[in-house]
Amino acid sequence: MQIFTFILILVMAVVASQPLTRLFRIVPLPIIQIGLGAALAWPTAGFHPRIDPELFLLLFIAPLLFADAFEAPKREYRRLLRPILSLAVGLVFFTTLFGGLALHWLVPSMPLPVAFALAAVLSPTDAVAVSAIVDKESVPKDLIHVLEGESLLNDASGLVIFRFATAAALTGSFSLWQASLAFLFAVAGGIAAGLLAVVVVSWTLKLLAKFDRIAPEAQVLVIMFLPFAAFLAAEAVHASGVLAAVVAGLTVGRTRTANQLSVSAYMLAHSFWTMLAFLLNGTLFVLLGLQLPAIIRTVPPALVDAHWLWQPLGIIVALTLCLLLLRFVWITLAIALNRVIAWRLRLEQFHATLRTRLAGSIAGVRGAVTLAGVLSFPVLALDGSPFPGRDVAIFLAAGVILLWLAIASLGLPPLVRGLAAGHGAAHATELRRARITATEAAIARLEGVAHRGGTDGAATIDQAVAEGLIATYRRRLALLDDGQTPREEAVALQRSESTLRQTALAAEREALRGLLRSGAIDDATFNALAHELVLHDVLAESKAGSH
Repeated sequence: MQIFTFILILVMAVVASQPLTRLFRIVPLPIIQIGLGAALAWPTAGFHPRIDPELFLLLFIAPLLFADAFEAPKREYRRLLRPILSLAVGLVFFTTLFGGLALHWLVPSMPLPVAFALAAVLSPTDAVAVSAIVDKESVPKDLIHVLEGESLLNDASGLVIFRFATAAALTGSFSLWQASLAFLFAVAGGIAAGLLAVVVVSWTLKLLAKFDRIAPEAQVLVIMFLPFAAFLAAEAVHASGVLAAVVAGLTVGRTRTANQLSVSAYMLAHSFWTMLAFLLNGTLFVLLGLQLPAIIRTVPPALVDAHWLWQPLGIIVALTLCLLLLRFVWITLAIALNRVIAWRLRLEQFHATLRTRLAGSIAGVRGAVTLAGVLSFPVLALDGSPFPGRDVAIFLAAGVILLWLAIASLGLPPLVRGLAAGHGAAHATELRRARITATEAAIARLEGVAHRGGTDGAATIDQAVAEGLIATYRRRLALLDDGQTPREEAVALQRSESTLRQTALAAEREALRGLLRSGAIDDATFNALAHELVLHDVLAESKAGSH
């Protein structure tokens, strides 16, 4: 009962964070959610949950990354694969090496393997927090895609390196050759586990499709198990479960799996993952806030100097600035190297101004994966003594997360203002061309029906309906053709059509309510017809909003 009550309170906190964000417009959503969590964990509130890191990764990180990967723009990721891999893999190694050395210099009492482990777990970024801080429309699309792609992949690389560094700290030995082979196995095993899970789910859906009248909810349940199955399969062979969940999300939409879902099941699955991602994102920051009071109350003695009470905060500031500098240096070097490679191989270059590089550096906010990783530090060493530097690592990681969020909240909005000017034109042109192609295909298909022979009543009705639909599609095609119809007139025509359509739908609703009140139809009939009207209403509103 206590667990159920705790879950309800978490959900209520996530819901309450939305109106609070509107009330305190300056404070971004993640900061408010962290504050709510900290308020719940205040001594009088009595909420002091202990998080199992492995369970945390399974229940929160795996489905969240799967949902993000499922909705990810695959074409853009392929086009920007070089900068994404540069940040997701190269920057993780770069941060682990130099960040670990900086940590050992800032906190000499922390053993070097522990410092490398902490630097590795501080490498994963949180693109969701960035989206909550700034409007995506104000950031160049390429930069957003690179940050999101990096966030999907560097969770796996950072956690794998963290696992090896922690093992080195426990055993006191480290082999670069063995660690490299283990890293490659973890990556390959994660990819294989993700693909295998997609194949199994696809086969299950295909089997269900052989039965008539399978509820769409059953199909959605099969998809719901996909990230958990991929994660558990990878962890069973000591591979990267996080990477398996990401691979499953990236590939499920590009295989026949999605095509085997019915229309209603696909819509239901999309709504489910959208809602779950919203809930999990908010819950992660609330859980971070729940951990803060206990972390702050127990400042590790290794960070406290009798002559300088501000030393713990100073170390957090220095560490955060060091990580920011490492990220900026790597981005600058990677862009310069990419230009040389692209020039020699005649490939497309990724252009980035100084403002873009600064924005990309500050946007590397740390978040939930960092917290989950640092909490998974062993409590005891192999000899039964306390694991060296564990409390220090947790304190520093929490401080870096909070400080980086604060820096991004203050620095990103003015830095990205105006960066995306003109970037929406290409997307609008692509959208218009796609609509024209789809409309022309619909006209061609309907013309085949209209010109089809036959003298029976059904064929005559089909031809009449097809001709009416062809006229509608030709009118839409004329509106999409800027050379024939001025844009202002096209917008006016679309608004008029949408207004009249909604007027007709309102009349239908009133008539149905009258029939229900008079007893001419029952509730089941009314609900079925009202549902159809809702679908038509959503279509009318979407058409009005897209023009």
